[in-house]
Amino acid sequence: MARPEVLDRIKQAETEADEIIAEAESDADERLAKARQRAEEIRDEAEEEAASEAEERLEAAREEIEERREEILESGRADRDELEREARDRVDTAVDYAVERFEEAVTQQAEEAVDAQA
Repeated sequence: MARPEVLDRIKQAETEADEIIAEAESDADERLAKARQRAEEIRDEAEEEAASEAEERLEAAREEIEERREEILESGRADRDELEREARDRVDTAVDYAVERFEEAVTQQAEEAVDAQA
């Protein structure tokens, strides 16, 4: 092979190599861009899932708190009702006691008045 042909083939090989390198770099850049885009999509999806899960947990906690609140309120109502019943039961006893003490006081005053007149 003649020297000019060898030089032409070398130049042609270098040109082909440059094209292959350029194409490989372009392909690598494109793949990198796609990978970055996919990574961003995955990150966004993960954030959405995390936010959704957090909202679900928060809602479940709110429901649990509301259930517990209702239980406490119901227990308080039951205690209040029991105290009211006990208080009503004691009213008769208290009235009887007050009337008895009043009658004793009136009787005592009457006896003292009779003794004072005698």
